[in-house]
Amino acid sequence: MPSLQVRELPENIYQLLQKKAADEHRSLSQEAIIVLAKGLNTSISHKARREKLLQSIAENQTNKNISEIDPVKFIQEDRDR
Repeated sequence: MPSLQVRELPENIYQLLQKKAADEHRSLSQEAIIVLAKGLNTSISHKARREKLLQSIAENQTNKNISEIDPVKFIQEDRDR
């Protein structure tokens, strides 16, 4: 998992983050991740990511029957990569 180091973080932001982490019974790192995720308007929940992926798959599915799918085509495409 990637890591992030923030240099020259203003003292007031650090203190606010530290207080919020203590209020929520989280580590400073956990709270920073949550604040960043909210600020980027994204979810860090594994469940939410899975649901979004499954929804995407369902939307992209075609009405083909499984018998209409040619596995040889997929194998050849995979080998060509």
